[in-house]
Amino acid sequence: MTKVIGVRFRNAGKIYYFDPANMNISTGDHVIVETARGIEYGFVVLGSREVEDSKVVSPLKAVIRMATPEDEAIEANNKKKEKDAFRICQEKIAKHGLQMKLIDAEYTFDNNKVLFYFTADGRVDFRELVKDLASVFKTRIELRQVGVRDETKIMGGIGICGRTLCCHSYLSEFAPVSIKMAKEQNLSLNPSKISGVCGRLMCCLKNEEETYEYLNSKMPGTGDYVTTNDGLKGEVHSVNVLRQLVKVVVMVNKDEKEIREYPVDQLKFRPRRKKDKVKVNDRELKELEALEKKEGKSKLS
Repeated sequence: MTKVIGVRFRNAGKIYYFDPANMNISTGDHVIVETARGIEYGFVVLGSREVEDSKVVSPLKAVIRMATPEDEAIEANNKKKEKDAFRICQEKIAKHGLQMKLIDAEYTFDNNKVLFYFTADGRVDFRELVKDLASVFKTRIELRQVGVRDETKIMGGIGICGRTLCCHSYLSEFAPVSIKMAKEQNLSLNPSKISGVCGRLMCCLKNEEETYEYLNSKMPGTGDYVTTNDGLKGEVHSVNVLRQLVKVVVMVNKDEKEIREYPVDQLKFRPRRKKDKVKVNDRELKELEALEKKEGKSKLS
């Protein structure tokens, strides 16, 4: 086991481990640490604790010091300078006529580098732009092209649920999300219903995936044949996964059918296997294909 603290450098950014170096560091403190980008100012989100050695990336760097009032002033000044840097970079992009959208500007704590984040439809030749920016800021310049998910994470916003976006508020890393998750939760495959602000599948589809997989494994599928506890046989009309209720079309008399609702534990049927594929009709398949193209790769299988 290794004693570490967890530090973030951006809002809802990835958590990095550092050696507390025998300092009494608690959640909410600010620290100065050395990273691959140089000396950085970080926010402690995980106080001193022990973690398994396998979770630590060697070599584990130690905290240089607790942040002082002078460090706080430097960080605040950097934030003000970032606004000016953002404006200047936008002007330079327009001057060079580049097809790119500037998302954010960031100074490293020691001012050794200025990073600019942008999105673009394809590759952008920004070599002349970098030279121009370097002549203005007199320091190292780095331009990073990010995807639409990362853009939304940086910019933030409000989701269709009315709350701050998960990726901007607490989600450190993006989890893989697939169309199957939406189908498993019996959600509409309308892109406007299951896509987030970024235009990609909503990250929150992942939140209840395991619960729905477990509940669905105990339910028959629509169209399956079941036997009820009162001796009737019928075809499943619809299911309520959360309430674990099943509506069954049963034959009451020789020529009379009736829809009755049963708790799933009052039915006998062949259980769904965990690896059973989700059934998709032709209309849904077309919608799936459109969404899969947007996601960049197929996740149907």
